[in-house]
Amino acid sequence: MRMLLPTANADVQPAEVYGAAARPRPEGRPWLLANMVASADGGTAVDGKSGSLGGEPDRAVFFAIRAVADVILVAGGTVRTEGYGPALTPEAHLPARAARGQAPHPRLAIVSGSLDLDPTSRLFVESPPESRPIIVTSATADAGRRADLAAVADVIEAGAERVDVGEAVRQLGGLGFGIVLSEGGPSLLGQLADADLLDELCLTVAPVVVAGDSRRVVHGGVPEQHDYAIGHLLTEDDVLFLRYIRQRG
Repeated sequence: MRMLLPTANADVQPAEVYGAAARPRPEGRPWLLANMVASADGGTAVDGKSGSLGGEPDRAVFFAIRAVADVILVAGGTVRTEGYGPALTPEAHLPARAARGQAPHPRLAIVSGSLDLDPTSRLFVESPPESRPIIVTSATADAGRRADLAAVADVIEAGAERVDVGEAVRQLGGLGFGIVLSEGGPSLLGQLADADLLDELCLTVAPVVVAGDSRRVVHGGVPEQHDYAIGHLLTEDDVLFLRYIRQRG
């Protein structure tokens, strides 16, 4: 894989580049980054799923970014659509996580007000005990579904009528997580960006045009422009891997 910025035209390993990046914890909450893939014309899904937009280079970057996270924050709809399983770290990334003092595997934190999740799915059944999933829901969530999921996950409340993503991120920080990675979907990223919690955006741009009515990377929210600076740009097989950092003050 080639890095174009900040070191021009250099061969790099994604795990080293993403692992070495500075992510200082903001006051009162964890660092929050997002990782998304989009087509050249801005589509985030084909037939409702993002998986077909990524290839082997994107897979390498996907796991390199996951390897820096303490917890992965993802919407319940994305979990269902993309068929999430346990967030297990590939063996090649385990030494770096150990050197940084991180647990072997990041935990999954699933945002769901409806709690429309299957407690018998492999995400819950196959997750190691030390990587027990977390469910983030509201105080008014269905009590029966909550009880079923509490048997296979840790359930936390953030918000009354609906999930408050700002409160969710702060609570994850209170649990000791210093780096939160969100993998979307676009509506969840819209809420995070609207609350100005998005410190880092990692964006894969696939060299395809898909047209259609797919949502943008960040959907809804963001009433004012938020400025980002490029941290690096990688490329392989005509795919672009951009890392943007939020500019504050």
